[in-house]
Amino acid sequence: MIDIVNQINAVRREVANRPGAEGEVRALRLTRTYQAEVEDVWDALTNEERIPRWFLPITGELKAGGSFQLEGNAGGEIRRCEPPTLFEVTFGDENSIVTVELSSGGQDTTVLVLEHTVPAGLFPDSGTLSVGPGWDQAVLGLGRHLDGEDFADSAAEHDTPESREYAGAAVYAWVAVLEAEGRVEAAELKTAAEAAHEHYNPSS
Repeated sequence: MIDIVNQINAVRREVANRPGAEGEVRALRLTRTYQAEVEDVWDALTNEERIPRWFLPITGELKAGGSFQLEGNAGGEIRRCEPPTLFEVTFGDENSIVTVELSSGGQDTTVLVLEHTVPAGLFPDSGTLSVGPGWDQAVLGLGRHLDGEDFADSAAEHDTPESREYAGAAVYAWVAVLEAEGRVEAAELKTAAEAAHEHYNPSS
């Protein structure tokens, strides 16, 4: 059973526009602490045998300069890989960048920070709602794996009623972040939230 309230509250969510190497970027960030050592979390994130047990089947050359393809999802290039604390990849497009950083949280815990950036203005600011809940499902799946769960079919697990309910709750957690940021008009936010909820937790 997924404790949806506790799992939602375990993630810190942030969104902001900030300077990037080639102009302003729109940055979405999730931070979560896991009860596992950094090396174990790194291995779960980068070992091609472990990734399908919590996320999606993956193919490619998983090292700096290599490329990857997630089954039924995005692929990209591996731009940086600094074991066991940092990797950076393109995700679906060369302007869509995902960076994952790990650090020790003390007492055998690991702090994960996942940041996804795209050029500012490429999508409406409310587009956070079409991406954020998906990353929520990923960090949830990682946590369940680190706690000893393995999924025979990870894609099917992410589509269970329980997982969809979690993703639906994550939509509204991201709505709260966007409301606090104050960049998206209320009507646009409402429409985007309804569309995202129907995508992640349809007919609920």
